[in-house]
Amino acid sequence: MDFANLMSNYGEAVAMILFGIGFSNLLLQKNLIKKIIGFNIMDTAMYMFLALKGFIVGRTAPIVINGVQSMEAYINPIPSGLVLTGIVVSVSVSALMLSLTIRLYERYGTLDLDEISTILKKEGK
Repeated sequence: MDFANLMSNYGEAVAMILFGIGFSNLLLQKNLIKKIIGFNIMDTAMYMFLALKGFIVGRTAPIVINGVQSMEAYINPIPSGLVLTGIVVSVSVSALMLSLTIRLYERYGTLDLDEISTILKKEGK
């Protein structure tokens, strides 16, 4: 692997590392709050990756200023729109996950998935 190529794409590498951290956190943690944090880290990594892919050096946001209407002067607005939409959905999903986690804690008195599973097996569900 070429070091110069990695350095020119360091943002994408950071996004992949963050995604790996979030994914491993999601898989390895037993606490539900820590799993939600891992999920949010994965979301953030995806938004960072999409934003980096949509950015082009030397171009500006697609707002016509001074009558410049050339496509080469502006970036593609679709990745930015996807990131904004994803953030809205992510906040909603996080709120839902946290509310369900609160309900689980009220019912079982723990946030450990193994303990909740053991309690459910004892109840016969």
